[in-house]
Amino acid sequence: MNLIASVALIFLILVGSELWWRKQSIRGEFSRKFVHITVGSFVAFWPYFLTANQIKLLSVAFLIVVIISKYLNLFQAIHSVQRPTLGEVWFAAVVGLLAFTAPHHPHIYTAALLEMSLADGLAAVIGTRYGNNNKYIVFGHAKSIIGSATFFVVSCAILTGYCVLTANPFALLAVLPLALVVTILENVAVNGLDNLFVPLATAGMLLLFV
Repeated sequence: MNLIASVALIFLILVGSELWWRKQSIRGEFSRKFVHITVGSFVAFWPYFLTANQIKLLSVAFLIVVIISKYLNLFQAIHSVQRPTLGEVWFAAVVGLLAFTAPHHPHIYTAALLEMSLADGLAAVIGTRYGNNNKYIVFGHAKSIIGSATFFVVSCAILTGYCVLTANPFALLAVLPLALVVTILENVAVNGLDNLFVPLATAGMLLLFV
């Protein structure tokens, strides 16, 4: 039942965002990040009610759906961005890759995916809205100071929450440097690769403190 409910909820989010997009209420980066934040934040808590094998299965299923959707342009709300990116493909793939940590470290899985969904998503939304006058270029891609600052602050909050939940004072001492590392990684991993490298790097670094 949990598996079916999870699939149904994500389907509703995708269909809802597509209808919203078609009514021209949201466009471009905002439509993509709405799905990015809502779906990613929900998926981040899967280890608490789904098994690792179920998560891996859903990851493969969603990866297939995303690839088909990308080439047939089924869900325009998540494919409407003009720059070349495979971010949604890496999004689906990393869900399954992180599932290997889920059985023994669900908090790490959650923190890693929230870095991708919340930190990256809010950074893009705020950067797009308020970053026109503080942009800089990384590998030919425009970034903004306020967007990167947002990522860093949200990342610190996520990592601090992880430390509190796990009662890990050693990890708490590393919150600022870890947040700085993933912020830099988010900047340099262009073309959607941040959706892959940021959560994997977060999980890898947190595993050092287990």
